[in-house]
Amino acid sequence: MSTRPSGRNRDEMREVSLEPGFSPYAEGSCMIRFGNTHVLCVASVEERVPPFLRNTGSGWVTAEYGMLPRSTHTRTDREAARGKQSGRTQEIQRLIGRSLRAVTDLSAMGERQIRIDCDVIQADGGTRTAAITGSWVALHLAFAGLVAKKALAAIPLTNSVAAISCGIHGGNTILDLEYIEDSTAQADANFVLTGSGGIVEVQGTAETEPFSRAQLDELHDLAHQGVDALTKLQLEAIKAG
Repeated sequence: MSTRPSGRNRDEMREVSLEPGFSPYAEGSCMIRFGNTHVLCVASVEERVPPFLRNTGSGWVTAEYGMLPRSTHTRTDREAARGKQSGRTQEIQRLIGRSLRAVTDLSAMGERQIRIDCDVIQADGGTRTAAITGSWVALHLAFAGLVAKKALAAIPLTNSVAAISCGIHGGNTILDLEYIEDSTAQADANFVLTGSGGIVEVQGTAETEPFSRAQLDELHDLAHQGVDALTKLQLEAIKAG
């Protein structure tokens, strides 16, 4: 018998869907839904690079992340209205950018930048992991468009990348935490993994008391199971897109 609020098994993800081509104006886009967490990921191609990359022949992939004011139960002011981004926002968008660059051959992009905008429409836990997973689809579609225009010879991606949350709740290791679990977990972690199983980044924190190496291994195993399923959905999305 499951003790999770949703009734899911410990190794069961929420219903996940990826809708490629959601934005008609962008070079690449994907609406990703993890249960009640919905994130729109949009890729824009810019024929220029940041100053530190000019005349290097290398491209760049970067990301911006934001939550809409009513993506949660209470309204949150727009960060633009406050005049600065929160530390959380900066940390998440840097994570998204690092994750995408880890599987991109920047030298094969030419001197252009792809900027990914991740806007959280609804938040119920796992917004950063959903953003990473959906962003890879948007990025792939943007690159495919450049190949179709003969601006690139091939898609400069070396692998896929996706992310999933895991945690310890009620003494059990569980996969894909929704907010009610995340807010009361004994430990939570985010795993960013490639489609072939490589580790890009792991963020893990004990919220109440330290967890064991054995529990960390269980979380890692759950994450691989989750990312394997997400990778299949990503590949289906880029074929449909």
